[in-house]
Order: sequence, then C-alpha cells, then structure tokens
Amino acid sequence: MAENAAKRLKTDNGGVAIGTHNGHFHADEALAVYMLRQHVPTYAGAQLVRTRDPKLLDECHTVVDVGGEYEPARNRYDHHQRTFGTTFPERATKLSSAGLVYMHFGRGIIGRRLGQPEDSEQVGMVWRKIYESFIEALDAHDNGISAYDPAGIAAAGLQKKFSDGGFTLGAMVGRLNPNWNDPIPADPAAAQAAEDGRFELASQRIGEEFDRDLDYFTKAWLPAREVVAEAFGARQEYDGEGRIVVLKRQSAPWKDHLYNLEDQQPEAGKVLYVLYPEKPTPDAKWRIQCVPQTKDSFQSRKPLPEAWRGFRDAELDGISGVSGSVFVHAAGFIGGNKTFEGALAMAKKALV
Repeated sequence: MAENAAKRLKTDNGGVAIGTHNGHFHADEALAVYMLRQHVPTYAGAQLVRTRDPKLLDECHTVVDVGGEYEPARNRYDHHQRTFGTTFPERATKLSSAGLVYMHFGRGIIGRRLGQPEDSEQVGMVWRKIYESFIEALDAHDNGISAYDPAGIAAAGLQKKFSDGGFTLGAMVGRLNPNWNDPIPADPAAAQAAEDGRFELASQRIGEEFDRDLDYFTKAWLPAREVVAEAFGARQEYDGEGRIVVLKRQSAPWKDHLYNLEDQQPEAGKVLYVLYPEKPTPDAKWRIQCVPQTKDSFQSRKPLPEAWRGFRDAELDGISGVSGSVFVHAAGFIGGNKTFEGALAMAKKALV
C-alpha cells in the first residue's frame, strides 16, 4: 500500500497533494478533505494520498488527521497527539481534523460564498453558526465526547426509551467502510485503490451535507436576520410588553435570531408568540407559534390555552371566542387562523 501511495505522489506533476491515513476512515477527515478540495482554491483538483508512511506524508503539501502534528504554518492538522487540546473560539469541544480545517479555512469558504471579507460581521456569524450546528458534532464524535454528561445521566437514573438507530453524521460515513468479512483484493495496490474509492464516496457524501448547510445558512438563515430584527423592533405595536412578534411578509427562520436579539437586549423582556403568514400572498392563513424555552425544546415559554388544544374550525371559534380559527395543536405549541387579525386576537387572549 505504501508503494501505491508513492507512485501516486510521483505522478502528481508538481500539484498539491493532501495526505491522510489509510485504513478505517471517519467523518472528520472525510469532511476535512472535502472542504479543502471543493472550497479552497489552493486545493482545487488536489491529489489524495492515504497512507501512514511518515516519509510519504512529509512529501504532501497538507496532512490531515495523521502525523501527530498540529502546525498550521506547515499545513499539518492532526489532533491525536497527547498534548493537543485546541477548541473552536468560545466552544469547549476538542477539535478533530474537521474542526481544525474549518477553523482555519471556514471564514474564507463563507466569505467567498457571500462575496464579503473574511473578517466581516456576517461572515463571522455564519462561521460560528455552521460550527455549532454541524462541525462540532463531528469533533465530539471523533474525540469520544458525549452530548450529555454520562455521570449526570446515570445519577438521574435516565434511560433511553428506544433506539434512535445511531444514525448520526459519523455513523453515515462509518457505514461506507467495508464490512469485516468483505473480500479484499490480494494485490496491495488494488486493495488500497478499493479502500480509497470508498473513502472518496464517503468524503463526497458528507460533503454534500456540508454544502446543504452552507447554502442554507448563507442563502436563507442569514437573510432572515434582517426580517426578524425588523419584527423584533416593532413588537410593541402589538403588545405593550413586546411579547408578540409579527413576521409580516412571510415565515423565515426566526428562532436563532430571536434568541440572539433577546440576549442583546435583555431589558426588553421575552417574546412569547411569533405570528407569520403561511405563504406570501394576500389571502394566506396565519400561524401563531409559541416560542420554545430553548431552540430544541418541546416546552413552550407559554403554550396556547389548554382549553383550545386539539380543536378546529367552528368548534374552536366557540371555545376561544375568536372567529376564523383553523386549529390549535394538541400539544399547544402552534395554532392557526384565517386572518392576521384573528391570529393576533388569539395571541392576545393567550397572553392573559
């Protein structure tokens, strides 16, 4: 296998080569390689060399997830050495090769996508958000860090009620490794080529998920910031205490931005309900959604009244005293009305 890697280096014709380890592959180096090759101009068309041979790795322009070195000046991005403890700014999770590459190259990736300088506020906002929503889970998985403190869970006597199938980003990549009893070509070069082919598939697969996140946060999430900020600034038009926010034009991703705006203006109090049209047309029905206690929580700060829950249409009109009612979910976290005026009336009644 080392011979095969050496031949590939010799036929590189002076181009850039990225080195990573061969053998069982993981999500972190699969994504690290993808980000470099697909999103950093220096590495466009870069050759991949999968080996643990130090001499071959020394010949590579960049090495990720192997080699025992973290030296950005020399393009070395390993995290396995005993002395390594680097984290993303303002986060506690130790980085893997994915986090290292993203920390150093992510601003450039986002800046090019947005057409803005790397040090702009919007680039920094998306850079941090993508790390927290996507990359950090890979770092934790590769470093064996649980999302919850195992000792705390044991002390509380908590147990999983069912299996979630373990289908994480890391598991998705892991499933692309060969099975233990799959046949292996007898020729070492052919065996390495087959393994490399699987890695390329894994790198492309997780890269597609990264690209979806990149597109979402640059094209949808970031533009929503202005929409939510405008609505947040006008919230006292509907309630003197600012507990109702209205997204006038259409629904937009609002939770992250709302929590951030509240943190920036704690004196303004907490928002309880967000109103928005189902679609951007004059005849659209309106939704009233309760703000969760936290972004991923199923618990609302103030659920819609218990007496309304699970009812619809005319029956709900009679119970709520608001005409045009469409529904209130049985869990009380969302409801609907045929008009904005009706949804606002529901929100005001629910405040009491």
